[in-house]
Amino acid sequence: MRFGSFELAANVSMLFTELPYLDRFAAARAAGFTTVESWWPFPTAAPTPAELDTVLSAVDAAGVRLVGLNFFAGNMPAGERGVLSDPGRRDEFLDSLAVLTDVADRTGCAVFNAVYGQRRGESTPEEQDRCARRNLILAIAALPPSASVVLEALTVGESGDYPLATCQDVVSVIDRVFAETDRRNLGLLFDTYHLTNNGEDLPTAIGAHAALIKHVQFADSPGRGEPGSGRVDFTAVTDTLAAAGYAGLIAAEYRPRAGTVAGLGWVTG
Repeated sequence: MRFGSFELAANVSMLFTELPYLDRFAAARAAGFTTVESWWPFPTAAPTPAELDTVLSAVDAAGVRLVGLNFFAGNMPAGERGVLSDPGRRDEFLDSLAVLTDVADRTGCAVFNAVYGQRRGESTPEEQDRCARRNLILAIAALPPSASVVLEALTVGESGDYPLATCQDVVSVIDRVFAETDRRNLGLLFDTYHLTNNGEDLPTAIGAHAALIKHVQFADSPGRGEPGSGRVDFTAVTDTLAAAGYAGLIAAEYRPRAGTVAGLGWVTG
C-alpha cells in the first residue's frame, strides 16, 4: 500500500482499534498494508520474554513487517508522554531499550521513537535535558547502526508540559547529542498533525530539516483524522519529501472517523 510515492505503514495503536491489539496486525494485512508500527504495547517497561514473543509472533503470523516501535512512554492513557528525560525513571527507559534492542535484532525494525517526557517538579529542566541526552547516547550506541532513534514534537495543550513543540526544538536536542558522540543514528520524527497544530509550515520545515528526518507520521489537522478530514495539504508534503530525498516510509497514525477500513478511501495505491 502506498501514499503518493511512499510505502505506507499502519500504526496499529491508532488504526484497527475496533479489534483486540494482537488481531490488528492481521487486519492491517487484510486491508493491504505490508508494514506496521506501534506504540509501546506492554503495560510495563520490562515485559516478560513470553509477552514479547506473543507480540512478535502475531506480527509474523500476519505476514507484515514491523518498521517502527515506541520506547516505553509511561502511562499514556493517564496523560504521561515519555520517560526519556525523567531522571527518576531512568531504569524504565533502560529496560525498554533492552527490549527494543532485542526487537531490532529479531525483526530488523529500524525506527524507535523515544517520547521525550514532560517537565516535572522533581528536577530542573537542565537536569532533565542532561538525562535525555545521556539516555539518547546510550540508546543510539546500543541499537544497530541501521536503526534510528527518533524524537518528535507534540501538540501544545494536548500533552502536558512537554518541551518539544517545533522541529527546531527537536533539532536542538539532536545537535547537543551529536556534539557528544560520533553516532548519527538519531533523527527527527516528522508528524504532520502535531507540527501543523503548533504552527509549522510543513513544506518549509521539510526543506529546513530534511537531512535529519528519519521517519514521517501523518494525520490531518484539526481532529487527527484521515487525509481529507482537515486542512493539511498532503500532496505538498509528499512532493516536498520526495524532492528533498526522503527515502523512508510514511506511517498512518490517525483516528479513523468511521472505522478503519471504511475510512481508507484516501489511499492512492
